[in-house]
Amino acid sequence: MRKNSVKNTRINGEVQRVLAEMIRGEIKDPRIAPMTSVVAVEVAPDLKTCKAWISVLGDEKAQTDTLAGLESAEGYIRGQLARTINLRNTPQIQFIMDQSIAYGVNMSKRIEEVLASDRKAAGMNMRNEDEEDQQ
Repeated sequence: MRKNSVKNTRINGEVQRVLAEMIRGEIKDPRIAPMTSVVAVEVAPDLKTCKAWISVLGDEKAQTDTLAGLESAEGYIRGQLARTINLRNTPQIQFIMDQSIAYGVNMSKRIEEVLASDRKAAGMNMRNEDEEDQQ
């Protein structure tokens, strides 16, 4: 099975859906933040390993605590995954913190700051031109 085959794409989507449901409703670990989402999942073609990119809305402590909670619950998650999805092998899950959402929010803030300073500078230029016209 190739990495980007239709079958592998469907398996990735199904594993992502089941992981998201488990994190949202079944895992009771208090370290896992309530605003945790599964951004992407990549199951290896041999179904032995799986990388799951996780995004957590919160500070650094919430992110590290959530990652620790998910890693400690990996055995339970694999068991539930095996019961839910009928695969030849149940993959070993590696959780990876995804910073893309935080990066996007940070970049949006920076763009807004630049636009605000440009508007402010344009407003100052307009006032200076008006004062020159009056003289």
